[in-house]
Amino acid sequence: MVSIHSPMMQALVGILYVLLATTVTVDVLLKKSDVRGALGWIGAAWFSPILGGLIYYLFGINRVTRRALRLSRLKDAHIRRQTSAVLKDVPENICELFDASGRLSGGPLTSGNDLAVLQGGDAAYPEMLAAIAAATQSIALTSYIFRGDAAGRKFSDALIAARARGVAVRVLLDSVGAGYFFSPTFHRLEAGGVTAARFLHTWLPWRMPFLNMRNHRKLLVVDGAVAFMGGMNIGAENSQKLHPKDFITDIHFRIMGPVVRLIMDAFARDWTFTTRENLEQDIWWPELAPRGPVYAQGLRSGPDADLYKLEMLLGAALSLAKKRIRILTPYFLPDARLQFAIAQACLRGVHVDIVIPQQCNYLFMDWAMRAHLRFFNHIAANIYTTPLPFDHSKLCTVDDGWCLIGSSNWDARSFRLNFEFDLECYDPALVHKLDAIIDAKIARGDRLTVAALLAQPVGIRLRDAAARLMMPYL
Repeated sequence: MVSIHSPMMQALVGILYVLLATTVTVDVLLKKSDVRGALGWIGAAWFSPILGGLIYYLFGINRVTRRALRLSRLKDAHIRRQTSAVLKDVPENICELFDASGRLSGGPLTSGNDLAVLQGGDAAYPEMLAAIAAATQSIALTSYIFRGDAAGRKFSDALIAARARGVAVRVLLDSVGAGYFFSPTFHRLEAGGVTAARFLHTWLPWRMPFLNMRNHRKLLVVDGAVAFMGGMNIGAENSQKLHPKDFITDIHFRIMGPVVRLIMDAFARDWTFTTRENLEQDIWWPELAPRGPVYAQGLRSGPDADLYKLEMLLGAALSLAKKRIRILTPYFLPDARLQFAIAQACLRGVHVDIVIPQQCNYLFMDWAMRAHLRFFNHIAANIYTTPLPFDHSKLCTVDDGWCLIGSSNWDARSFRLNFEFDLECYDPALVHKLDAIIDAKIARGDRLTVAALLAQPVGIRLRDAAARLMMPYL
């Protein structure tokens, strides 16, 4: 038996170390666009023998890109039937933004949509449950978090009842958000006859890197004609009635009109990716008549062929804004490129408001965000914090007419690791409502200045700066 201390064994370990580090270096040089990230991975591979290479294998390789190429073959004739809308009476810079985002997303711009703003689970959940109860043909639902609590059981029971009366029901849960090792909702739905699946769920060790990639989308499409989407998960904590002491406030939307097809397309792609079942029957794709004044376009983003799309859209919006930009987000950790775009907008005289929670649901996010904001001392943006309850809302408005709504946060996880879905819309009346919501939050909140952050004790600043080092994964 060869001893682990023998020259032969040491030579074999040395050869393995060099081969593994060399392989990582070649892969990084060919595939990683970010120079600092590339240097970090190469350094880990060479200065942390064996372990650095294994960590890269687990978390550094984006295998989803290769699998997602198959996803582009999903037959999308239904979505192509919707011709691109012609913008009328829309400011020139917003037209340029829609042109840019259209080239980015590859999807059509639709007109004739109606969006209703639903604040909090007590407003959104009853409407969603009523739509499920009224379904006659099909229901498609995906949610990052779908709890088995009082709120979640109402949805599970409604979906099971719909399946029992002959409605085609498909439910897609994120494997981490819904419970990786034990998912009460998944098992409850399966026991009730509902066709459910878990996104990127696997027990195979060589596919465990998928654990760091989440389906963060929250979509509900009923009979292919009514959709709900936004940032709200399914759980009792989103209801003040069910969770009065420490509930979460959020914003969701009910949507009708041609853009519902783009929402259904996003679900269908995820479903086919997960189950290999193509949802091509007419029950998922009815003809949709105009329902309102809103122009809307969908944007899928994620760590596959859609990587960087969300960052590019937000960068274009910041660059094309002329008067005002408003950002409402629970997590604010933009990278240097978006940070510079915000700074440039301020230099052009654009009024920029950034609204974040005074206290996050994750303490280390508070620390990281405040450390990050200390580097905004050269940026003339107005930063506000809102008091409890924790605000999970996600909105961005530009020039009193354009908005971005959906599941995305302003952090690296949404930009690089999560699968997200957002709608960009143009309608001054809708944006007026959203700006009024932001105004009300600012009125309740406090102004946060960089000077105050820089004046904090050095121990707090060091703690926050250490948390910020995890920014690429937060």
